[in-house]
Amino acid sequence: DLERLGTLADLDRLLHDQAVDHVLFFPPANRPEELRAALASCEELGIAASFSVSLAQLSRATPRMASIQAHPFVSFEVNPKGAASLAIKYGLDPVLAAVLLLLLSPVLIVVSVAILVTMGRPVLFAQTRAGLHGRGFRMLKFRSMVAGAETQQKELEAANEMTGPVFKIKDDPRVTPLGRFIRKTSLDELPQLLNVLTGSMSLVGPRPLPVSEQGQIRGWQRRRLSMKPGITGLWQVSGRSNLDFEEWMQLDLKYVEEWSLTLDLMLLLRTIPVVLFGRGAH
Repeated sequence: DLERLGTLADLDRLLHDQAVDHVLFFPPANRPEELRAALASCEELGIAASFSVSLAQLSRATPRMASIQAHPFVSFEVNPKGAASLAIKYGLDPVLAAVLLLLLSPVLIVVSVAILVTMGRPVLFAQTRAGLHGRGFRMLKFRSMVAGAETQQKELEAANEMTGPVFKIKDDPRVTPLGRFIRKTSLDELPQLLNVLTGSMSLVGPRPLPVSEQGQIRGWQRRRLSMKPGITGLWQVSGRSNLDFEEWMQLDLKYVEEWSLTLDLMLLLRTIPVVLFGRGAH
């Protein structure tokens, strides 16, 4: 009853254009040695690939066995994360987000009122961003630009200062005076605690890009989507706007490959001075 999306030859395109969590190979297309290109596509993007095998054919050289829906598979995963550690990370996220929302509620109220008084409605800006494995979600921020700012972006394309498919201008004319202040202090990011509370984001992870920009990223750089996006991460504490696109992607990949609970804690602690002193933020 499953929808047919294409043939094996279409796999590379599907992995880029669809939100894919896991690829399962069934007979007769279940021999890793004969499907090097397909397996390489999964490996490049950080998507787990599992090959259906007969238990009678198992050997000690099997990379990893997994049981999915009572069916045995051999799985190949890039930088496999410990299930227990990931459970702790994603279990703590909503708890810490709820605590922070409670503690920061006076700040949230003050910023909301300031936006209403100086810019009017809406207070929040919601945009569809690419989440885990490219799955879209509505990311929230305090509004820092004039109304209808997104419709003005095409007119400013020539002034884009960021390499790659990302759009960024240091002195964006659409940003209001209050918007500049809340951006420099990262107060505009606080509503994303609601995204963490609902599970679409983590406190720490690669920065989520707009779906239109993420869709232009191909190859190994897309592996950044193999972990939940975060409010803060290596890019945010390493200079943000002072880094070019290639450096940004390398930092995201470094986070994915070296992730640990200790790294998350270190990045959370390093985020505090970045917020206080506004380093690399606009």
